[in-house]
Amino acid sequence: MKTVQLVKYKNQEWSYIGKQQQLKAPLVLVFGNRYALEDDSIYQEIRGLFPDGHIVFGSACAEISSNTVNEESITITAMEFEKSHFLIKTSNVLNKDLDSFKTGNDLIDQFPEYNLKYVFVVSEGSFINGSQLTKGMTTSKSNNLLITGGLCGDDERFEKTLASYNENPKEGELVAIGFYGNSLEITFSIYGGWTPFGPERIVTKSKDNTLYELDGQPALDLYKKYLGDKAKDLPGAALLYPLNVTSANEKQSIVRSILNIDEEENAVILAGDIPENSKVQLMMTNVDNIANASERAARQALEFRKNKPEIALLVSCIGRKLVLDQRVEEELDEVIEVLGSDITISGFYSYGEIAPFHGEIACQLHNQTMTITLISE
Repeated sequence: MKTVQLVKYKNQEWSYIGKQQQLKAPLVLVFGNRYALEDDSIYQEIRGLFPDGHIVFGSACAEISSNTVNEESITITAMEFEKSHFLIKTSNVLNKDLDSFKTGNDLIDQFPEYNLKYVFVVSEGSFINGSQLTKGMTTSKSNNLLITGGLCGDDERFEKTLASYNENPKEGELVAIGFYGNSLEITFSIYGGWTPFGPERIVTKSKDNTLYELDGQPALDLYKKYLGDKAKDLPGAALLYPLNVTSANEKQSIVRSILNIDEEENAVILAGDIPENSKVQLMMTNVDNIANASERAARQALEFRKNKPEIALLVSCIGRKLVLDQRVEEELDEVIEVLGSDITISGFYSYGEIAPFHGEIACQLHNQTMTITLISE
C-alpha cells in the first residue's frame, strides 16, 4: 500500500506531509473546513493533483493527519491499494422524504456481497438520524460486515455539512466506501473516557432524538438547572455535558450529545435516538481522561491482529475537541505512540461516530468517542 498526504491552509499552497510519490487510481479522502470546501473550484483543484483518483469529500470540525490535527484547512490522504480494491456508492437525503433507516439500508445494499470485508461511511450530519441510519446499514447484509465512519461536521456552527464523491461537495450527501479482497485485515476499537455523575433519571417522554421529559419534568428546564451559569451558553455548552443513556433493549449504555435545544417545547435535541423508559445521567470528562481513552482505543484495535496496520482511520467527536481545546493534539499523540509513527493516519472530528461496540458486530451511532479502524493488505 502506498500513501500520500497533503494539507492546505487558507491563502496558502498545498504542502506534503511526509514523502511525495506517484499513485495509481488512488482512493483520495478529503476532509476539510466547510467554508473551504464551498469553494467552487475545489473539486477541479484536487482532480488536478490526482487525475485518476477516486475523490471523497467530507466537511469536518478538524482534520486528523499522520502528524497533527489541522483546523481551518483541507487535508488529503490518498492511498493506492496493491492487493485489494474498493467500490464507492452514494445517496442523498435532500429532495426526498427522509427515512434514515431506509437510507442506510439502501446505501449498503448497493454493494455486491462477494468478498466485501469492510465499509467506511462519510455521512452528511445535518438532517440524518444517525441511530436509524446505522440500524438500516446493519440490517442490509446477512454476513458479519464491519461498518465504521462518521457524520460530517461544521465546527460549532451546526449550519450545514457537505460531502461528495467525484464532484464538488454538497449538502445531504452520504458516501460509502466498500473494501474488497482476501488479503485485507481490518480491526477496530472505540472508547470514550467520559464519567457519569449526578442522579439517574427516567425518560418519560421522547420521540426519536428529541427528549421532552425526565421523571415527568421538562427536560430542558432540568438540564439548565444542572448547567447553572453555563446554561446561557447553550446549545454549545451542552457538548461538554452529554448524556449517558441506558436502554432496556441494549447491553451497553451509549453516550448522546445534545446538538440543539427547543425553547418552545422545553426539549433537547440529541444526535441520536433516546427511547422512552431509558435511564439517563449527565457525563463529564477532562483532558487526561480523553487522552487515556484514545490510547486505550488504539491498544484495543491492535489486539488480535496478525499483520502490522498500514492505514488508521480515526473519527473523533467535536465534544472531545472542545474539552481538549489548545491541547487537541494530545489525543492524536497518544494514538501515534501506540500505533507507531510509520503508519498513515487519516480522519476527522465529527458530529457522530459510526462503529460497533468493541467486541460486537452491529454498528451504532456514538458520540464523544474515539473510533479507530486499522487496515492492512
